[in-house]
Amino acid sequence: MDVFLELAVILVTAKLMGYLSSRLGFPAALGQIVGGIILGPSLLDFVTYGEGVRLISDLGVVMLLFLAGLETDMEEFKRVGLPAFLIASLGVALPFVFGYTVALRWGYPHMEALFLGGVMTATSVSLTASVLMEMKRLRTRVGAAILAAAVVDDILGIMILTILVAINTKGTVYADDIAALLAEIIAFFLLSYLVGRGIVKRILKSSHRINLPETVTTVSIVVMLIFAYLAEYFQIAAITGAYLAGILVAGSDDARKITDKIITLGYAFFIPVFLVGVGAETDASVVLAAGTFALVYSLLAIVGKVIGCGIGGILSKFSPSESLQIGVGMIPRMEVGLIMANIGLSEGVLTNESFSIAIAMVMATTLVTPPLLKLAFSRG
Repeated sequence: MDVFLELAVILVTAKLMGYLSSRLGFPAALGQIVGGIILGPSLLDFVTYGEGVRLISDLGVVMLLFLAGLETDMEEFKRVGLPAFLIASLGVALPFVFGYTVALRWGYPHMEALFLGGVMTATSVSLTASVLMEMKRLRTRVGAAILAAAVVDDILGIMILTILVAINTKGTVYADDIAALLAEIIAFFLLSYLVGRGIVKRILKSSHRINLPETVTTVSIVVMLIFAYLAEYFQIAAITGAYLAGILVAGSDDARKITDKIITLGYAFFIPVFLVGVGAETDASVVLAAGTFALVYSLLAIVGKVIGCGIGGILSKFSPSESLQIGVGMIPRMEVGLIMANIGLSEGVLTNESFSIAIAMVMATTLVTPPLLKLAFSRG
């Protein structure tokens, strides 16, 4: 299908299905994902998500996390810093143990079981951020805890993946390799926040001298893209860099104006393409082919995050209902899980069967998160 017609179909589907989902009492994001499933190979096989559309989808998820950063209350974020580390640590450890143990008991080889455990670890907070923004719950203590924990979670997940790849290729991994990786990640965050904060403010202020329409908005997008690139350079997910860029831009005098413009641009075009793409790139036949183990594996992925992050929340003095909300918010794996599964496949550790199981888990965690979040916050 021609890319222009494909984008038109995707955008119409996103708005109609999002509206229908809202009218039924569910988050719009869920309707848009379901719309993608209808358009994708599972049913109509109407969209292909070629290179051009995929680029727009990638920009959509980066913009979504940039917006989450813009909407983050930094004072609240600082208050949940230490609890976020505890929440993320337990939220990584429990799913990893669950995934590794059940795969091993199901008869998978040791290395393959380790990778299946690793794929379970990393939370992808983009969908949660979208739903929380829609419910106006992002700028809360729980919202800040989820976002902060997701950043730590991402770092821990990357370290686990790096260690597993090293074990697979070298047969072992050394402490200095892990230390070097950790030093790079810490350096990225410290330099970005401590040095970048002043630089971003000055750049945005200077952009007012260029008397052209929406220059400040353009410059803020440039900042977002540069930080996404730098994050990938430091072996961190681009969405984490975009989120950090949003936090830095939020400290500028133009923050409110930029946020309004990015909301308009993002939700009019880029973010709907991303959310429909999540559904369009899923194939229900994958789940059916993966069998009973896929169901058990996916269930443990959900339960592992809810229990692990929930315990972390309780230990961090969140209420039981808030801890449940945090646990549910940390369920989705989405693109982070897909990246880890693809690396496992390319490394020759995961077979096509185990890769399909990982994809089924990503699909399951993506689809259950919006309604579970709605339920968790309605009871909170």
